Amino acid sequence: MNREEEDFKFDFEKLEVYQLALEFLSELFKVYRRLLRDLQYSIGNNFIRAGLSISNNLAEGSGKKSKKEKARYYGTSLDSTRECISMINVLLREKLIDKETYLILRQKGKRITSMISGLINSLEE
Repeated sequence: MNREEEDFKFDFEKLEVYQLALEFLSELFKVYRRLLRDLQYSIGNNFIRAGLSISNNLAEGSGKKSKKEKARYYGTSLDSTRECISMINVLLREKLIDKETYLILRQKGKRITSMISGLINSLEE
């Protein structure tokens, strides 16, 4: 990214956790595209909505003035990450994703939850 592009970045786009959430979402889309059509409409849509909620709530929360409001949005983002992990567990149990994909998603999800928890904790100090 050049200097000019950097000048047009929003504050939330500079957060490492936001960038990781976008990477995570890209991985979720890959899984979604491999699902059977009928599962895309049931599990898949919920999976993508939860993934979008992670990055969207990080973006929205970063723009809030009060710590309480920020924490609420970050909390929703944390909940959405956990929701994705639950769905990943189901997809593995039902043999709809392979073990490698499962482990990659869990690793990213764990890192995201740790980083969001850190953001929330920093607001409480």
